Amino acid sequence: MNALSAIRQYITPTINAADIRPADMAPASKISSADLQGLEELTSTTSAAQKVGGDNNFSNLLGRMVEEVSAKKTAADNSVAGLMSGQDVNLHQAMIATEEASLSFQLMVEVRNKLLESYQELMRMQV
Repeated sequence: MNALSAIRQYITPTINAADIRPADMAPASKISSADLQGLEELTSTTSAAQKVGGDNNFSNLLGRMVEEVSAKKTAADNSVAGLMSGQDVNLHQAMIATEEASLSFQLMVEVRNKLLESYQELMRMQV
């Protein structure tokens, strides 16, 4: 076993891009303060009709968050590929990118789980 194969077992990402988004979607951009403000508006004390109406800011925000996770996964893949091909990529940069992609994916899954639990709780409520 050479040093490269020993390193490879620790830096191989455990998530697939196909699990996150279709391959034809564009890479993500950072979440802007306007998006966060839109999320604050959705969670404020406005009526349900106002939350549903408009241009679906909440769904757009969630979509952009998924795209951002995908972009982090792609960046991690690129840094690992650069490391393995001998390009000028530091090992710690590849590890940081891989862990960042993994943590952002885990966060996205937990947010999805909380949304699903909330939906199920609403469906159990009697009207």
